[in-house]
Amino acid sequence: MGEAKIIDGTAIAKSIRNEVAERIKSLQSQHPRFQPQLAIVQAGERPDSNVYVRMKARAAEEVGIKFKHITLPEEAEVDEVVEVVQKLNDDPDISGILVQLPLGSHVGSVGESEVTEAVSPEKDVDGFHAYNIGHLASRASNPLFIPCTPAGVLRLLESTGVTITGANAVVLGRSDIVGSPVAALLRSRDATVTQCHSHTKNLPEIVKNADIVVSAIGKPHYVQGSWIKPGAIVIDVGTNYIPDATKKSGQRLVGDVDFESARQIASHITPVPGGVGPMTVALLMVNTLKAAERQWEEDRSRRVKPLKLDIKEKVPSDIDIAMAQTPKPIAQLAHEIGLLHDELENYGKYKAKVELSVLDRLAHRKDGKYIVISGITPTPLGEGKSTTTVGLAQALGAHLRRPAFACVRQPSQGPTFGIKGGAAGGGYSQVIPMDEFNLHLTGDIHAVTAANNLLAAALDARMFHEATQSDKALYNRLVPTKKGKREFAPLMLKRLKKLGIDKTDPNELTQEEITRFARLDVDPDTITWNRVIDVNDRFLRKITIGQNPTEQGQERVTGFDIAVASECMAVLALTTDLADMRRRLGSMVVATSKHGDPITADDIGVGGALAVLMKDAIKPNLMQTLEGTPVFVHAGPFANIAHGNSSILADRVALKLAGTEEGDSPDRVGYVLTEGGFGADMGMEKFCDIKCRVSGLKPDATVIVATTRALKMHGGGPEVTPGKPLHDTYTKEDLVTLEEGCKNLVKHIENSRKFGLKVIVAINRSDTPAELELIRNKALAGGADAAVVSNHWAEGGAGARALAEAVVTTCEGESNFKFLYDLNLPIEKKIEIIAKEIYGADGIELSELAQKQVETYTRQGFSNLPICMAKTQYSFSHDPKLKNVPTGFTIPIRAVRLSAGAGFLYPLLGDMQTMPGLGTRPGFWEVDIDTETGRPIGLF
Repeated sequence: MGEAKIIDGTAIAKSIRNEVAERIKSLQSQHPRFQPQLAIVQAGERPDSNVYVRMKARAAEEVGIKFKHITLPEEAEVDEVVEVVQKLNDDPDISGILVQLPLGSHVGSVGESEVTEAVSPEKDVDGFHAYNIGHLASRASNPLFIPCTPAGVLRLLESTGVTITGANAVVLGRSDIVGSPVAALLRSRDATVTQCHSHTKNLPEIVKNADIVVSAIGKPHYVQGSWIKPGAIVIDVGTNYIPDATKKSGQRLVGDVDFESARQIASHITPVPGGVGPMTVALLMVNTLKAAERQWEEDRSRRVKPLKLDIKEKVPSDIDIAMAQTPKPIAQLAHEIGLLHDELENYGKYKAKVELSVLDRLAHRKDGKYIVISGITPTPLGEGKSTTTVGLAQALGAHLRRPAFACVRQPSQGPTFGIKGGAAGGGYSQVIPMDEFNLHLTGDIHAVTAANNLLAAALDARMFHEATQSDKALYNRLVPTKKGKREFAPLMLKRLKKLGIDKTDPNELTQEEITRFARLDVDPDTITWNRVIDVNDRFLRKITIGQNPTEQGQERVTGFDIAVASECMAVLALTTDLADMRRRLGSMVVATSKHGDPITADDIGVGGALAVLMKDAIKPNLMQTLEGTPVFVHAGPFANIAHGNSSILADRVALKLAGTEEGDSPDRVGYVLTEGGFGADMGMEKFCDIKCRVSGLKPDATVIVATTRALKMHGGGPEVTPGKPLHDTYTKEDLVTLEEGCKNLVKHIENSRKFGLKVIVAINRSDTPAELELIRNKALAGGADAAVVSNHWAEGGAGARALAEAVVTTCEGESNFKFLYDLNLPIEKKIEIIAKEIYGADGIELSELAQKQVETYTRQGFSNLPICMAKTQYSFSHDPKLKNVPTGFTIPIRAVRLSAGAGFLYPLLGDMQTMPGLGTRPGFWEVDIDTETGRPIGLF
C-alpha cells in the first residue's frame, strides 16, 4: 500500500497560530483593550526548560499574545511558587498561567501537584488542574481547557479525515498529562479505547488490532512496524534523545515508534520532531485566547445573582422584613459586580470597604448612566426617596438584569434613636443588614467625629498657649531644639510661605517674624468650629468651656453640632482622592485672626493628623439591597447647611463598575442612582451646582418622587405631624386639593429642566387610581419625560419594573447637563439666581452681618465658590409655613458662612438647627437586644 502519509504537525500548527492571530486582531478591532496575556512561572535555569519557554514566548509574540515570564531561583520552595501563582490568579490582566515543570530538584511530585492545583481552573491553560482533568474524564461535563498535547493529538487525527466514531484506538501510556486525557478525548468521540501501560501483557497483539495508535510512553523506537495494523494511523507523542555522533550535540530526538518500519505499514504517521511538538505550543495559544475571551466576557457581563423575596400580602415591619432575608456574602457580591479580591476590605460578612485603586483600573471605561433621585417638597414624614432609590435599583438589577448601583448617605445615629428611625428604605426595598447600616457601619462617622474634635481641641489649646506665654517661649516650644538641631515641621514651612517669610532655618527669623509665625491671634468672636457628637442632645447646643482652674480663665461659649453637620463630613463627601481630602481638610477655616486673615487647620498644624484619622473613611462602603443588588453607602452631610449628597467617590466607583468598554453595545450600560437630600430644590440643586462641579460628572436624569400625601398638603390640606393620625383629606379621594398641590410637583420639574436634565416622576402608589392618574397627567403636562406609578414598597423591585423601564428609555442618548450659574459671578448675584430661579422669590435681602461677611470672603479670595443655601426643607421659601409654590416673597439672608475645605459658601435663610433634640418619647424607648440571638429589637 506504499509509505504512510506524513502528518505535518508544523504546518498544521502554523495554520492554527494564524487562526489565533486573526481572531485576536478581529476582537481588538471591535474592543481595542482586549489583550490576551500568558504568564509562565519558571524555577531555575534548566536548559530544556529554557528552550520550551522561548518556544512559547515566540509563539505568543507571533499571534499577538502578551507574554510574562516570572523566574524564581531553583531552590524556591513550593509555598513561594504558590504565592506567585495566586497573585497571577488575582491579576485581571493575566489570561493564562503555566508553571514550567519540573521545578527544583527538591520538589517532588506532591509539591508539583500542589503548585499546579494552585492555578485557578479559569487560567489553567495547560489543562493540568484536577478540575479540568476530572471534567474531561466525565461524560456529564466539559472541562474549561483540554490539555494542549492531547488536544493537539486530536487535531492531528482530524486532519487525516479518519472516522473516529467506532474505531479501535490504543493509547500507550497513562499519564495525567497525555495518556489518560487522550483516552478520555477519544472515548468522548465514541472510539473504542484500550489504554495500555508498563504492566500490559501481549502489547504487540493489542496494538495489532488498533485503527488508531497513540504512543506516549517515553521509550525510543519501542513500537515496531510489525506491531502496526496495515492502514492504521500512528500518532507519536514520544520525545526521546538517543546518541548520534553526526549531530553537533551528540544526540538526536526520536519518538516512541520506530518511524522507518512503521511508515511502511501505517496509512498516516507523525514524525518526531515536527509532529505533535509544534501542536502543543499552538494549542497553548488556542487555550490562552479561549481564557482571555471567557475572562473578557465575564468581566463585561457583571451579572448579579438576585436574592428572592418572600412577599407577604400584608407588608410586615421593616425590621421583620430585613431580618427575614439572608444577605449574600459581600465578597460574592463584590465578585459579581467586577471587583477584585485585593480591592475589597471586609468588615464582617456583609459589608466591606472598596479600595480607590479600582478607579485607576477602570479609568478607561465610559461611565454608566447617572441619575439623581430627588423629590417634591416633603412633609415631616418623608416621601420615600430612599425607598424609591433602593426599589428602582432592585428593579434595574434584579429584574431587568442591568448593572445597577444605589448610592446613599450613611445615616446619623441621632435621628435613628430620636424620631425618624432608620434610613435604609422601607418595606421590600431596603438596604441590608439594616441594623448595621443604621448604626456604626464601618465607623466613618466616628472617624469624622474624631477628626472634627481633634481640630476643636487643637484650636482651643493654641489659643490657651498664646494667651499664657511670651512670644519667645511660644516659639521655643513650637520649634524646639532636639539633639542640638532645630527645624520646622513640614506644615510650618507651609505657614511661613503663607506669611511671605522665605526662610527655612528657625534661627534666622527676626523677632517680628517670630511673632507673626507663632501667634495666630484668633479673634474668639469669629470662631465657627464646634465640637460634634452623633447623638441628639439639645443641652449641648450652647455650652461654656475652659471652666477648670488649669485653663487659667480662658473660658468661652461654644456648642456641639451633630456629627454629620461637621465640615469634615462635607469634605469626605466632596473629595476626589486622598490628596484632595488632605488639601481640603487643611484648608478648613475655623476662625479669623484679629488682623482679618482666615485661620485654617493647617495653620494650627493639624491638617495632616485629620487626614490620618479619616484615611479609611475615604473608602466607600459596599452593602446590598434585599434582592442582592449592590449599594454604596458613603458619607452623610446635612442636606441644609451642607449639600446633602453621598460621596463623589462612591458615585465615581459605581459609574465605572456600571460603565462600558469601547465597542460595547448600548444595552450593556449600567445605571447609578444617587440620592439627593430633601426636595429637588435642595438636594438636587446642590447636587448639580456643587457636587457635579467638583466631580466633573454629568447626570443624565433626575427621578422626582411624589406622593399624594405631600401634594395634598401643598394643595391646602391640614398639617402633617409625626405621631398624629392623618386627616381624612389624606385617607380619602380629594381630587380638588390634589390638583392644586400638583403645582409643587410641576415647579420641581421646571427647575430640573433648567439644569438640562431629563425628568422621570415616580409616583409612590397609594390611594385611588383617579388620584394617581391625575398626578401622572399633571406631571407629563408639566414637562416630565415620563411619569410612572411604582409599588416597590409592597412588591420590591418587581413593583418598580415599569419605573425602571422608563428610566432606561428616558436615559438613552447623551446628557445635556448644565449649571445654573457661573462661579465667577459675585456672591450676592449667585445667591439671587438660586432664590429667583429655583425658589421663585422676588429677590434677596442681606442683613448687615451677611453683607459684611460677603465683603470679607470676597477680599479673602473665596468669592468664586459655589453656593449652598441653608434653609428649611418644607417650603420653596425660607418660611416652612409657605406651602405649594409661594410667590411675592423676598428671601432674607441672615448670615453667610464659609466652608473653605468643603469648597462652598452657605447663606443662612433662618435659624438652622445643627444639633437636634430628643422628644418626650424618643425612638430608643422601643430598642432592646435579643440576648439569645444578639439581634436588635424595636430599632425600626
